[in-house]
Amino acid sequence: MNSTSRFQKLVAAAKSRIKEITVQDFAAQSSGKNPVLIDVREESDWKEGHAQGAIHLSRGVIELKIEDEIPDINAPIVCYCGGGSRSALVADSLQKMGYTNVMSLAGGYKAWKDSGSPVSYKPE
Repeated sequence: MNSTSRFQKLVAAAKSRIKEITVQDFAAQSSGKNPVLIDVREESDWKEGHAQGAIHLSRGVIELKIEDEIPDINAPIVCYCGGGSRSALVADSLQKMGYTNVMSLAGGYKAWKDSGSPVSYKPE
């Protein structure tokens, strides 16, 4: 069996075409024009906790809803998932749709939480 799965290869290819940003770089960058932070995880993950200030557009619907949520294709966007793989795929997809300033958060929500960055919870 191949040690690298098709999914891992897909993610690696996407990461070669996108920009990743660390939590620390995000914090430093957000002092200027605040990037839109998008959580691309599932609704159940979002409810259990998400980065403070993020909006939720899961990977399954983001391409359908992004133009209504963020019509400016030059707006700075940072996507995150649980660990950084799905958000890389989303960033790649958004670039293909014409978005010019989209990044993926390296390490995803895990890195966000581990850094002590603020977290919010969706009330039931």
